[in-house]
Amino acid sequence: MLFPRSLSPTPAPRVVVTGAGIVTALGLGWSVNSLGFRTGRHAFGPISVFDATRQRTRLAAEVALPPTLPGSRLTPRQELRLDRAGRLLVHAAAEAWHQAGWDSGPAFRDSTAPLPLVLGTTSGGMNCGLEFFRQLTGGPTTRPGQPTRVSEYQPQHQALTLMNAFGFRGPTTIIANACASGANAVGRAFTLIRTGQAERVLAGGYDGLSELVYAGFDTLQALSPTTCRPFAARRDGLALGEGAALLTLESLASAQRRGATILGEIAGYGAVTDTHHLTQPQPNGDAALASMQAACQQAGVGPPEIDYLNAHGTGTPLNDQAEAAAINRWTSGHEGRVPVSSTKASIGHLLGAAGAVETVVCLMALVGQWLPPQLDTGPLDPACHFPVVTAPTNGTLTHALTNSFGFGGANASLVLRRWPS
Repeated sequence: MLFPRSLSPTPAPRVVVTGAGIVTALGLGWSVNSLGFRTGRHAFGPISVFDATRQRTRLAAEVALPPTLPGSRLTPRQELRLDRAGRLLVHAAAEAWHQAGWDSGPAFRDSTAPLPLVLGTTSGGMNCGLEFFRQLTGGPTTRPGQPTRVSEYQPQHQALTLMNAFGFRGPTTIIANACASGANAVGRAFTLIRTGQAERVLAGGYDGLSELVYAGFDTLQALSPTTCRPFAARRDGLALGEGAALLTLESLASAQRRGATILGEIAGYGAVTDTHHLTQPQPNGDAALASMQAACQQAGVGPPEIDYLNAHGTGTPLNDQAEAAAINRWTSGHEGRVPVSSTKASIGHLLGAAGAVETVVCLMALVGQWLPPQLDTGPLDPACHFPVVTAPTNGTLTHALTNSFGFGGANASLVLRRWPS
């Protein structure tokens, strides 16, 4: 369950975050998102990016994308070819890159040293694939733009575009592990640095709203016809959103060597898979529990040291029941000690981006010393033996734990540690 540690007799490098870029329906960037999460603002509205009139539900958390991209090395032609998901990715990466100072200094500017890129996504450029199909089956004999749609459909092409945008090269890993993808990407980057395989890594997750994905969840009747209410007694489904989050991770030695501002530390990572069912979690939350325990063990902390838990909390009856069972077992003997909330109540489920976005939310909470509330939840499920944050609350936070669970039994957890000012 734990990832391999370095075999060197010297201590494993500590892994810190020096930049974090975030894009959600709350807005673009750290500041507007931090304010939105701190106050529990909802960001749902009628879908406009595709025709949802034939769907059972018609609400989602859309990002208001500006018409232009942040400055990068992309040509106007390359920018024009980007689909919605790719644009979300570039916006998030630009904020992280510049915040970390990776765009300045002789050690980083035009560096030839390889920089690993790890991305999590579930749908990648699926919108391009859908447009390709529509053109192929219903368009004219001549089909302009089809080669571009084929190339942009592939997530590895979006990764290459990101490298071109910021002028770096290195090994690329794309993780498509359902809703744990974003957390897995951050965990993979953490492991690369901790085991000495890299000194710095750009990692995160992204997903744009997709008509195919939305229709699929609606067909499963997994979408809420009312509102997303994680852990509520009368919860009735999830709500979809879109977004991206990228983090610049590096060893503590690297960050200190260049005098970088440190936002926080990734202290532990756990990933466990159960084989219970393709779409339903194991009812007792066995794998979820093991994931949290593995992350905490690597970080050297337990429930008494965790000051906030960002739950996967989708608002579906089965998911919340299983996660509540896992949290209850994990906090056994410390019931009522760890405050819990799901920020999906504010921005929806971001699928492959969720784990990375929620990692950034935990960083925000640790930096700002507050707990993200989920408002308008209503009466809580009595299965929750833990406090759910239902109002804006200040706190004293040193460690935060974030959970990401997905179809196919994927479970991932990350422990973050506050960095002293």
